[in-house]
Amino acid sequence: MKLKQIIAVILILGSIGMVAFAVENVHPAVVVNEFIYETAPFPSCHASTLVEVEAGTILAAWFGGTDEGENDVGIWAARREGNAWTKPVEVATAEGVPCWNPVLFQMPSGEVLLFYKAGPSPRDWSGLLKRSLDGGKTWSEEKLLPAGILGPIKNKPILLADGTLVCGSSVESWRAWACWMELTPDGGKTWAKYGPIEVPGIRYGLIQPALFHDRDGNLRMVCRATRRIGKICSSISKDGGKTWEPAKPIDLPNPNSGIDAVNLRNGDVVMVYNHTDNSRRQINVALSKDGGDSWEKKLTLEDESGEFSYPAVIQTKDGMVHTTYTWKRERIKHVVIDPTQFQ
Repeated sequence: MKLKQIIAVILILGSIGMVAFAVENVHPAVVVNEFIYETAPFPSCHASTLVEVEAGTILAAWFGGTDEGENDVGIWAARREGNAWTKPVEVATAEGVPCWNPVLFQMPSGEVLLFYKAGPSPRDWSGLLKRSLDGGKTWSEEKLLPAGILGPIKNKPILLADGTLVCGSSVESWRAWACWMELTPDGGKTWAKYGPIEVPGIRYGLIQPALFHDRDGNLRMVCRATRRIGKICSSISKDGGKTWEPAKPIDLPNPNSGIDAVNLRNGDVVMVYNHTDNSRRQINVALSKDGGDSWEKKLTLEDESGEFSYPAVIQTKDGMVHTTYTWKRERIKHVVIDPTQFQ
């Protein structure tokens, strides 16, 4: 194709808003790039989560409303059945206060847990839990978690071989941010809390841990850090999440923005994050082949003006990696990645 023809095609695509889609799909690892919805009964959304509820069916959730922190913000959900998403439905609200940061997880029994927060702000929110026995089509009444227990704060928990669910949590108080671990041996009925996990000497530091296993079977976490630190931070636990080494910065930037990570079945670890120092305009995928000791940036999913943030990532039964993230606070983007095509 001649240069003039290429320019003409780009101009035509641009006139109908398709340039970003075409550019993003150039990389052979990206096999699906779509929005969960085009229109919705709320103008603003954020903080998505996803889980495979049965082979080929994805359940996603996020918070949506007038704007983050407004009292009409509830938890919304949709299912991807085949190649199409169902219409978003509101599955949780809280009277007089906003909802925040849903987290989905499926137990071995098939029961789906929906953790979320409700309250005026992250400084004084409470943790809640709903349950579904039909893949997210219907939900139980909410249950308030015990005082001091928030549940997984942003990212999916991890299930240990003994049935303990390890939930990465965190506390955002006036002058202190820190990660904590909340463990439940019975699917959210009883709890124990461990921490704090901090960078030594920095009290206003870390939140929103993402959990995975290293190649020795130890638990690892990577987490969001304040701009004073400026790097993603990591820690390791050798006793199933009860005690943790002091957190340390790793060689990936973090502009005080959420991240997520997942173990692949071949032992590698995928992380989705913002590879920038001071903005959320770029969202990226990194790979670790040594259990989190080192990371290599593999993909750039977005790089333009606007906010692309708060990713969630899983690997489905067919081996594909699915990630969802906030797209300009207007919609939730869903991207499917073939990890065998990483270069």
